Amino acid sequence: MSDDPRPDLPIDPTDLAHTPAPETEIAAPATSARLVAEASGTFLLVFGGIGAALFAANNGLAANGFPVGIGYVGVALAFGLTVVAGAYAWGPISGGHFNPAITLGLAAAGRFPWRDTLGYIVAQVVGGAVATSVIVLIGLFAPDGWLAKAQDGGFASNGYGAHSPGGFGLGAAITIEVVLTAIFVLVILGVTHITRGTPALAGLAIGLTLTLIHLVSIPIDNTSVNPARSLATAIYGGTDALAQLWVFLAFPIVGGLIAGFAHRALFERTAL
Repeated sequence: MSDDPRPDLPIDPTDLAHTPAPETEIAAPATSARLVAEASGTFLLVFGGIGAALFAANNGLAANGFPVGIGYVGVALAFGLTVVAGAYAWGPISGGHFNPAITLGLAAAGRFPWRDTLGYIVAQVVGGAVATSVIVLIGLFAPDGWLAKAQDGGFASNGYGAHSPGGFGLGAAITIEVVLTAIFVLVILGVTHITRGTPALAGLAIGLTLTLIHLVSIPIDNTSVNPARSLATAIYGGTDALAQLWVFLAFPIVGGLIAGFAHRALFERTAL
């Protein structure tokens, strides 16, 4: 019995035309959309980073007086910025790997299905190759000798020994690629964790990490940590770049797999 001497009569709810429908499960992107997203993100990464290295990294003045010379710091930032942009643009569709070493590292950590790795890797390789092909197309309309000079210089390919910017040998290239790729994958696994991560800032953290990686390793081997990037430049970098390509295909993948398995063993344990 209510204490109110004048209780209100119950009111039945009224259905309105604009009442929101019950929430429905959002469908996952189609496989084709995910592969296009991976190709697009890898294209952006390679075109932005390698384009900066080839078009804008040199010091001094161009023949027409236009000042250039962002240096290797600028190139490092270019790689990081492209990852930030790609992560926010296409990450919600495909996860934003843009790198075979990351795809395999995530699979090793249990975050990505092994059955989908091949499709992602093919899409990444295609995206990177299209990016360097567009750079070559631009180079065809560059000042006389620009394209030949870029290709004679290795087309920003990775290298060791005589092809290392700082003269570092094979052992240095192998070590830096394994270590930095492992660090990169561990950071990605940390910032994208479903409960511990911070989704809104994940893309920024990943991009800044890639910038740091380039700041460390451009002088050593021109920085790979991404087999798709290395293949994309080597196909236009000449026989020497192709001869050394195996290092930059194999060892970033080794680093990614080490990081994936290590993260799963060390950081995915739960309290008993």
